[in-house]
Amino acid sequence: MGNGYRVGVVDNLDKLFAVLPDHIRILLEERENADDLIEVVMDLGRPPEARFAKGFVILSDRIIEREDLDYVVQRVGMFTRDNRAGIERTLHRISCIRNRLGNIVGLTLRVGRAVYGTIDIIRDVIVSGKNILLLGPPGVGKTTKLREVARVLSDEFQRRVVVVDTSNEIAGDGDIPHPAIGRARRMQVSSPEKQHDVMIEAVENHMPEVIIVDEIGREEEARACRTIAERGVQLIATAHGNTLKNLLLNPTLSDLVGGIQSVILSDEEAHRRGSQKAVLERKAIPTFDVVIELRDRDTLGIYHDTAQAVDLLLRGYDPRPEVRKRTKEGTVKVVEEDKRASSFVDAKMAQETEVVPEFFESQLLRVYLFAVSKNYVQRAIAHAKVPLEIVEDINQADILLTLKSRYRNKGSKIREAENRGIPVHVVRSNTYNQIYKFVQDLFGYSDLSSGNGDSGLIEAERAARQVLKVGEAIELSPRNSSVRRLQHKIAERYHLFSKSVGEEPFRRVVIYPRILEENRHE
Repeated sequence: MGNGYRVGVVDNLDKLFAVLPDHIRILLEERENADDLIEVVMDLGRPPEARFAKGFVILSDRIIEREDLDYVVQRVGMFTRDNRAGIERTLHRISCIRNRLGNIVGLTLRVGRAVYGTIDIIRDVIVSGKNILLLGPPGVGKTTKLREVARVLSDEFQRRVVVVDTSNEIAGDGDIPHPAIGRARRMQVSSPEKQHDVMIEAVENHMPEVIIVDEIGREEEARACRTIAERGVQLIATAHGNTLKNLLLNPTLSDLVGGIQSVILSDEEAHRRGSQKAVLERKAIPTFDVVIELRDRDTLGIYHDTAQAVDLLLRGYDPRPEVRKRTKEGTVKVVEEDKRASSFVDAKMAQETEVVPEFFESQLLRVYLFAVSKNYVQRAIAHAKVPLEIVEDINQADILLTLKSRYRNKGSKIREAENRGIPVHVVRSNTYNQIYKFVQDLFGYSDLSSGNGDSGLIEAERAARQVLKVGEAIELSPRNSSVRRLQHKIAERYHLFSKSVGEEPFRRVVIYPRILEENRHE
C-alpha cells in the first residue's frame, strides 16, 4: 500500500494490534513501515512473521506458543465454518489453520483497510450500469475496490445497493457494517455454501438496483449471477481467477463470461476461417458486460465488451484490453495498446466472418415498450449494437413491443398501435434472453450467424444502398406485412421511393431510386 495515490485510508491498526500478545504488538508498533503492513502470521512452534507490500520480516526469535494463539482467539469474534473471524467494527480478517483434531495451530491476521478514492480509475465504468467482474491475484485490492464501489453508488448516486458479505470481509465483523460501504445495506451469509441463496434472496426481498458480491467461486453462485443479471439488477463482483483467459478455461465459472461449447462448421465456413471443422465458440451471452483485470494496485486492464473479447480468445487471438494506470501524482493514464496487433486481429476477423452492414441513421427504428423491461431492452441494444431507440410516446414509435400475455388481452396501447398501423411484436416472457433474441431477430443478426441468409431489414438496408449506387430499382424477397412496413421506413430514410407489389403470400417490396419515381409522374 506504500505506492500509488490515495485520497484517504482508514485501517484501524490499533484495534488489530490490541488483540496481539504484547511481545508481538510492541515490535509492530515500533516499525516505521507499519502503515504498509498486509498481514501477521502466527504459526505454532515458529517465530512470528509480518508481511508488507514489499517482502516480509521475522519479528523476533521467540517462537509462538499455544498460549499466544489462545490469547488472540479469545479477543476476536467467533470463527465460522470457513475458519474466519473478525474484529467488530473493523475490516480486519483473522483466519485460522486447524490440525486433524480441530485445534487451532496457526493464525493469519490480515489488515483490512478502507481506501477512499481507489475507483477514480474506473469510475466511468462503475456508474455505467453495466455488470462488472473484477479479476486479479490476492493482494491487489479487489475487496477494497468493492467497498468503495458500494459507498460511491449508494452515497453519491443514491442507488439502492445491497452487499452480500459472505465472510464479513467487505463490511467488517459485527452486526453494524463499516462506514466504508456508505449507505449500502449488508446481508451476512451464515456459511459459504449458502452465498447463492442469499444473493437470490437479496433480489427477491429488498429491491436492490445494485448487488455487490465478493469471491464468486461455485457453480451455484455463477447461476445466481445470471439470474440476477436477467432481472435487470446491476451486478458487481469479484471471482477466483487472475485473467479473463484462465477464467474462460475454468469449467465452473466460465458461464460468467458466456461459457464454451463445441460446434461443427460447414466445409465452406471452415475453409474461410482456415480452421478445423470442430471449433470452440461462446455458448451464451456473458453474465458480465465488462471484465476488469487488476494487474497491481495501480494498473488494470478493461475489456469493455466481454463477448467480443471471449470470441477473440476462442479464435486464438489475443484481445487487447484498455490498460489504465494511476501515476504517483494521482492522475489516471491510459496506456496505448499495440495498434499493429489490433489491426491484425481486426483484419483476420473480417476475413473469417461476414460483416453486418453499418446503418447510416443513428436512430433507424424507434420502439415503444408496453409491459416490457426497459432495462433489458437497453442492455440488448448495447450488446447487439443495433440502431434501436426506446421512445416514451407511442406517436413517435415505428414498432411496439409487448408480452404475449398482454397482447392476448388487447390493452388500449395495443389497440392504439394497431389502429395507427404500427407493427406489434411480442415476446413470450419478460426475460433478458427473450428480449435479446427479439432484438437479434429484428435486425437479422441471428439469421446471419446461423447461415439462414438475410433478414428483411438487412436485405432492405443492402438494397437501399445498391439503389443509391446504381440508380436501378431492386425487388426484395416476399415478407409479411410487419416486415414490409419496416422495409418501407428504411427506404424513406434513404430518401427513396418504395411500394409493395404482388399478392399474399408472395407480396414484396420494390425500392426505386428517387429520380426514377419523379420521371414516372412527368
